[in-house]
Parts: sequence; structure tokens; C-alpha cells
Amino acid sequence: MPAADAAPRRVLVVDDSRMQRRILSAQLARSGYEVIEAGNAEEALAICAVNAPDIVLSDWMMPGMSGLDFCRAFREMPRKGYGYFVLLTSKTDKNEVAQGLESGADDFLAKPISGEELRARLSAGERILTMERQLQEKNRLLSSALGELQGLYDVIDRDLTEACKLQQSLVRERYRSFGTAQVSLMLRPSGHVGGDLVGFFPINAHRVALFGLDVAGHGITSALMTARLAGYLSGATPEQNIALVPASYGHCDARPPAELAAYLNRLVLAEMQTDSYFTLIYADVDLVSGRVELVQAGHPYPAIQRASGAVEYLGDGGLPVGLIEGAEYETVTARLNPGDRLFLMSDGITEAAAADANLLGEERLAEIIEAAAGLRGEAFLNAVYEKIDRFAGGELADDVSGVLFEFDEMRGLLA
Repeated sequence: MPAADAAPRRVLVVDDSRMQRRILSAQLARSGYEVIEAGNAEEALAICAVNAPDIVLSDWMMPGMSGLDFCRAFREMPRKGYGYFVLLTSKTDKNEVAQGLESGADDFLAKPISGEELRARLSAGERILTMERQLQEKNRLLSSALGELQGLYDVIDRDLTEACKLQQSLVRERYRSFGTAQVSLMLRPSGHVGGDLVGFFPINAHRVALFGLDVAGHGITSALMTARLAGYLSGATPEQNIALVPASYGHCDARPPAELAAYLNRLVLAEMQTDSYFTLIYADVDLVSGRVELVQAGHPYPAIQRASGAVEYLGDGGLPVGLIEGAEYETVTARLNPGDRLFLMSDGITEAAAADANLLGEERLAEIIEAAAGLRGEAFLNAVYEKIDRFAGGELADDVSGVLFEFDEMRGLLA
């Protein structure tokens, strides 16, 4: 029976017997259906093309096109929703019934037709049509929701693309020569925006500071915290740079690396009011003597590549910044000789994972650095990145960043 609050289902009765059509039509009308009649399959197809029925009751054996052929043609017709097709037949052979189902029939009614059985079969058809229409409505709503989500995603994607440009602009200078040395930077987020940041700034005419930091997590939250931290270590505004302190005769000095890490730790815990923390590598390098003082606060071990090509790692680890109140940090010292270089990298490099889940690690990274011993500056950084990306199968899951300091022959000091 059609639902009382829904439009009546349209039923097409197809039979070459006028009497049989009248009997079926009367039964259907009493049950609340809208009934259309056709005396043959050809007439029925013309009706279906103009006024598609919800349910078809068709005799199997008719002159001209049979009910079976009509069913096949009915299934090939374009229509918005599903049409439930019932064959009326006296056939009971299993092979013939299977043939009817393969031709697209949903059900069978044996002649002579019982009113109770007709109502039962149509009730089954009603349930299928109701479920099909409910599914259509749900699909429509889902498509509409997906369309809205796609629109929102497009807006967010455009915003994130612009945010990526802004984040890249935090690294104002990717290369600088200091006369006795040169610094090159690499910053490649794994997504639109990331939590890595690298940079450098002059401390005075004889010293330069290098840093890399990695905010825990990915995405917008990490990027916002990275932007905040960039202001603390900005070379563009030395008066706001917390690493720098005034010295005598108007010169600048810098906090010892371990003291800077402790200061940042207190600052983050007291002012930022966030659960985020970050790892830090910060080095104070003397451009004349090659002396390096650095702090490793949870960041991967920095590497020194000697002029011979050999690679050695510095540091003993250390706690991340902003994680534990009162954390203590240690300053590590080293010396660069002419021809040596210092490479500070994020864990996106050392923890790059291959398809078998094995991590790159310090040993493989040393091999990559040694293989690139003849390259300098950006060419070196690009070669390292390409080999790491190849190791990970082009699926780097974390941001990749690095600072390369190359100590050359002493050709004079920065003016």
C-alpha cells in the first residue's frame, strides 16, 4: 500500500487482455494506486517515455513484443529513479524464471492472480522503491554537503597557500657571504604550512648566529607558533632579538647558547600559554677563529664535515623548549678549520622513513653528506634533499629544514 502522506505510486498494467487489465486496474485503484493501462508492449514503451511509472505489471506472453523483451527495453530507458517490474505469467519452469530475472524483472505473479498475493508483491516493491528514494535523497544531501565542503576546502586551501607564502617570507635571506664564510638555508614544509624555521643573524662584525627550530606537530597551530618565535630571533629587528644583548662601546654581544635556550623555555611557559613545545639548535660561530658554541635542545645532532670530507656529529641531546619548567641546557663547543662546514638539520631529515619503515638516521645521512662533499651552498642542500626524498620514496611526512655554514679561507672580516 502506498504511504498515506505520499503521492500515489503510478502503476502501468500491460496485458493484451482487456478483461485482465480491468480486473488488475480495479484492484490497484482500490489500494490507492494511480493506474495506467497499455494493450501491448509497444504502447507501454511509448507511455514510459512520457510518463514513467513506478511499478510495471506486464504479461509475459503478448503478441508482438513479449513481456520479456519489454522488460529489457524498459531497463534500457533513461529515468530518474528505479522502476519495479513484475512479470505476470503462468510459467513455473525454473530456467524460464531465471531468464526473466536476468532480463531485469524484479518479481513474478502467477496467473490466475490472487488479490492477496498481488498486494503482498506490491508491498515488497513499495519497500524497495521507498528505500531507493530514501537513498537518492541521502545521496542528494550528501552531494550537497560535499559541494559545500569542497567550497570551504577551496577557501581554506587558498588561505593556506597564502599562509605558506607568508611563512616562507619569514626566512628573508636564504644565502649570505660573510667574507670568511657563507651561510645557506633550506626550508621545505611537508604540507602547506609547517613548524620548522631556520635563520641566521650577525651578532657583531666577528660573529654570526645560526638557528633551526621545529615546533611539535604540523599545520596552522605549529605555523602560528613558528611565526611568533621568528620575532624573537629576527635579524631584521636586532633591538627585539632576545639572543642579542648590549656590550660596551655600543657593540652587540649575545647570550651564551645554553642561557638563550633556558630563557626561551621560561618565556614560552610563562607567556605563550600553549601546550606546544619546540626543539632548537642554536650556534654562535666566530668568523675569525672558527670557534663554535652551540646548544642542542631536542634537535638532531648537528654535523661537521671536515675539509677531508669526513663527517662527525656534535652534542649530547637535550630537552625541548617549552616542555618542562626549569629545564637546564648545556653549551657545546667545537672548532671549524678552513674548508670545514657545519650542517644543522631538522628531524625531518634524520627521521625520514623508507617504505619498510626504516629511518634514515645519522649513519646514512653521513654517507649522503660525504657524497655531496664537492658541492657548496644551495647545490649541496638540494642534493641532500633529493637523496632523502628518494630514500623516502617521495613521501616525506615531516618538514625538512637545514642551515649550512661553510668556513672558507680567511679573506678578511665583515665590514
